[in-house]
Amino acid sequence: MLDRLLELDTELFVYLNSLGNSSWDWLWLAITNEFTFVPLYAVLLFLIYKRLGWKALLVIVITITLMILFTDQTTNLVKRSVLRFRPCACDEIKDFIRFIAERCSSNRSFFSGHASNSMAAAVFGGLVLRPYFKNLIFILLMWAVLVAYSRIYVGVHFPVDLICGMIFGALAGFGFYKLNKFALRRFISD
Repeated sequence: MLDRLLELDTELFVYLNSLGNSSWDWLWLAITNEFTFVPLYAVLLFLIYKRLGWKALLVIVITITLMILFTDQTTNLVKRSVLRFRPCACDEIKDFIRFIAERCSSNRSFFSGHASNSMAAAVFGGLVLRPYFKNLIFILLMWAVLVAYSRIYVGVHFPVDLICGMIFGALAGFGFYKLNKFALRRFISD
């Protein structure tokens, strides 16, 4: 059964990856670049500061730092344990896919750090700002899905890598949101 799931995952990857078009490569390379969205993060932090103040912003930045460290390191630990090759390094399909990333990393594929980190940030940021911007979480979730899909487009992750990464990231984002609420109550007095 697991073999069949992995086979379907590979087939879906090859199909989705083949939908790419060289006219759009620049966009997907920008979306997959981890520094492209620094302005988005800056705007979110500014909104948090404007709504909650400096003290709360400091607690939130510490919580975000811990969250990203947690998701990133857990992703690396799982990758070292699961040992699934990236599509661009998979001998059976690498000659049939569009690979446009700068390099095919030697680290493993399962699960995606881009997907887990972006989803954790989307859930966390959306929940923190939900009392002030009700629909922001939907925009952030769409952004996280685009970041995840970009990993298929550039040829470095299978769909299951992304789905598991997004689920893990969503759970981490929610858990750290709860931790942040506790820390704000504990350390910030109104």
